Amino acid sequence: MSSHECISGAPATPFASLASWRHHQRIEQRVVGQLLQTLLFEDVLRYEVLPASNPAFAGNTLFTITLGNRCYQVYGWLCHSFQIIRLEHSSLTIVPQNGAPEPTSLQQFIDDIESVLGGGAIQPGFVNELKQTLIKDIQSSSSLSACPEAPQSLDADALEHYFTDAHSYHPCYKSRLGFSLRDNQRYGPEFAQPLQVLWLAVPSQLAHQGGVEGELPVESLEQYAGPRVQASLKEYLTQRQLARADVVLMPVHPWQWENALVPALYPELAKGEIALLGCGETMYTPQQSIRTLAPLDTSQPYLKLAMSITNTSSTRILARHTVTNGPIITRWLQQLVDTDSTAQAAGFVILGEVAGVALDERAFPRTRYHDIYGKVGAIWRQNISQFLQAGEQAVPFNGLSQQMRNPAGEPTAPFIEPWIANHGLEAWTRQLVHVATLPIIHLLFAEGIGMESHGQNILVIHRDGWPTRVALKDFHDGVRFSTGQLARPELAPALEPVPASHAALNRNSFIVTDDLAAVRDYSCDAFFFIALAEMAIFLQRHFGLEESRFWAMTAGVIREYQRAHPEHAERYQCFDVFAPEWEVEALTRRRLFGDERPQVKQVPNPLAAYAESREALC
Repeated sequence: MSSHECISGAPATPFASLASWRHHQRIEQRVVGQLLQTLLFEDVLRYEVLPASNPAFAGNTLFTITLGNRCYQVYGWLCHSFQIIRLEHSSLTIVPQNGAPEPTSLQQFIDDIESVLGGGAIQPGFVNELKQTLIKDIQSSSSLSACPEAPQSLDADALEHYFTDAHSYHPCYKSRLGFSLRDNQRYGPEFAQPLQVLWLAVPSQLAHQGGVEGELPVESLEQYAGPRVQASLKEYLTQRQLARADVVLMPVHPWQWENALVPALYPELAKGEIALLGCGETMYTPQQSIRTLAPLDTSQPYLKLAMSITNTSSTRILARHTVTNGPIITRWLQQLVDTDSTAQAAGFVILGEVAGVALDERAFPRTRYHDIYGKVGAIWRQNISQFLQAGEQAVPFNGLSQQMRNPAGEPTAPFIEPWIANHGLEAWTRQLVHVATLPIIHLLFAEGIGMESHGQNILVIHRDGWPTRVALKDFHDGVRFSTGQLARPELAPALEPVPASHAALNRNSFIVTDDLAAVRDYSCDAFFFIALAEMAIFLQRHFGLEESRFWAMTAGVIREYQRAHPEHAERYQCFDVFAPEWEVEALTRRRLFGDERPQVKQVPNPLAAYAESREALC
């Protein structure tokens, strides 16, 4: 193997056999059903509800939607949690006027929506995302391997390859725009294919680098590249008569190199100014987010890389300012936690982003801004294994609300079923809610910081399935605060500001704000509306725990915290989590109607039923 060659793992030709399509019907029903439930919940389409008439769906609601000449009927739930609508995708039936039932068709559904909303209502780009989601989920499902008999014994990184259902709300949950089918098979997390990253030598005047002091010096990162890359680096420095300090090493995803970087950087590559040093020796597997890589050697950090793909309607580049801010925010959060007795007692972990490198787009001509911006960036994150004590394991929070699947794609038992059986439904749920909620509300109330902690950004640490604490991650653009409401403003970090061009493209991408509701809703949207609501609905459906009971437990954790800490009374009012309504992002409306005006929805807050206690607490 030459220094520039990596393990290829060349996959077989995708969809080469009829058997590749065996999951088509189930996946198409899911894509249509998931799109439909967002259109209903976000008030885009009207619907009627009837009690379930089919005994197989007793206790469900029958949703009826008329679109032009077709009637769509599907069983589901109008949930107590934020009045979220969840549909049983497999029950979806389509009956045209004066006709026999038809099979589910994504293209027909899109045509029917446009007959109601008007031609062009669904943009071609959104249609493509939906179709790519359909194809790539079929491809992923056709390659499912048998789940281990006891998946609960796997570590967090291995579980990333078995939790394959992806986003349960966003209809473009697996679009991965930019990936060919071969790319999907090579780099998709479901396939668990090991990979190595490429390393670039970049002149320091074209680069940014930073890190957390005492954690992982940027200069030491070349150890993860290995001796072959270091030998290539030495040769590069000699040929160009440069000192080591004149060059920054940057890892890049092999897909990014081939699909984005060669055309973007060809002037520098042709001159030898930027050089590809070869393939690193560290072996990784992709996590659910695709661009974050887990090392097979768990003593090494995770590596998050810029990728010019789009998934769940977001481009997965890494902007320089976020790479800059990741270590700064980590240092700040860890300082707050390390100097606070309540946080120490809770034992939650800040999985720090301890180093980062990126191309500096400001060092290139303005005409090349869009070619360069965010295309080369890397963040090293602490590995969960270094925080686990003897007997502890970790699991991604979003995996707690998943059913495992057999190779036929059929759902089997819920992942958490053995834990519920062992510890008891009520006790286990109460403990999960306690250990997960406490860090989020503590950072909000005690420090004034909102956290974007959805199910993929939380790891639950447990002993034999009993939750003990959590680890929070993804901070480079995942916190929000108002300096005036920080408990310790003197410690506030000096952040790299968001470039105006970036803010124009993504109005929701900001960290500092004067809008206190935006700080509260950042935590509430990600943690309560997404992570906890998903758990509440799942426990109701599969274990019979009433959603209202789940939210009573959650309110109990918050009330207990507020009683124990009256010193934060002002922030209990400023960040009122018991407010009657919260504002959440309307993801599908945003894709349909754009960002010219904010696409948000006011949702009823299930915690509001416990608001009567607020005055006493404050």
